[in-house]
Amino acid sequence: MSKVRWGVLSCAGIGVEKVIPAMQRGKHTEIVAVASRSLDRAKRTAEQLGIARAYGTYDELLADTEVDAIYNPLPNHLHVPWSIKALEAGKHVLCEKPIALTAAEGQALVDAGAKHPELKLTEAFMYRHHPQWVSARRLVNEGKIGDLRTIASFFSYFNDDPVNIRNQADIGGGGLMDIGCYPISLSRFIFDAEPDRVCGTVEYDPKLRTDRLASVMMRFGENTSTFTCSTQLAAYQRVNIFGTTGRIEIEIPFNAPPDKPCRMWHQTDAGTEEIVFDVCDQYTIQGDSVSLAILEDRPVATPIADAVGNMKVIEAIVRAGKSGKWETP
Repeated sequence: MSKVRWGVLSCAGIGVEKVIPAMQRGKHTEIVAVASRSLDRAKRTAEQLGIARAYGTYDELLADTEVDAIYNPLPNHLHVPWSIKALEAGKHVLCEKPIALTAAEGQALVDAGAKHPELKLTEAFMYRHHPQWVSARRLVNEGKIGDLRTIASFFSYFNDDPVNIRNQADIGGGGLMDIGCYPISLSRFIFDAEPDRVCGTVEYDPKLRTDRLASVMMRFGENTSTFTCSTQLAAYQRVNIFGTTGRIEIEIPFNAPPDKPCRMWHQTDAGTEEIVFDVCDQYTIQGDSVSLAILEDRPVATPIADAVGNMKVIEAIVRAGKSGKWETP
């Protein structure tokens, strides 16, 4: 086999608009089936995207013996139960972030994965696969900014639509779950460590009951990472990584465009170098990375336990927002 045959659980916007088309361009990925709770919607999506088979239930897709792996872009509260069902059906799983509503729920998925060591299981933090992040991490690890000391991140957009799933508190809506997970993940990725303490302020929408503005500090020993995320601010994103002798700035760190080059700046005493990355699609790269792990039977780039670590930090930030004190993940 040179390609993994993928099935998609649901016709969620991120899948239909971004992930499925990107994976269809992959060298090692083939989307062969899609499922929805509405058979008509599944058929429309399959016709729109040129997918061979459409199912009106998720169980039917999981029973398809010609599907090797599952991409799960369901709402947050359905990530764990349907990923576990996929594993039990003998399918590899790529599940959207955040992995769960709680760290305990995420651990249940880790435990389920451990019962099926022959299957690959990972969280879809696509940004880690983009060459700009591979390069940034390499520069840090090679000492190109001196000693890593602090990271500053910002991620925001405006959405106060009560019908939008991101604003539904009971099923995992809110800024920390939707976009705050990125600054947390990247900080753990770049420091290659877990924060030992966190503090911050978290503001909630009085009607939606979701967090709409959070400003956070994470301590990594003597070093720090700070971020602000919001679902009700002007759209913006940026990351700065600071060391004792240099700095890395990533222009579009998370939603890297698939149709134009991305830029990063590496500043040292010698000056500032602009690094331009060729056009690429991080969703395509992610799909191929997981597929190669399946085809070659090697570990995925990010083990599923990493997802639980991210959830523990989110929970600690929520506690800190309420207590006004430092909290330990």
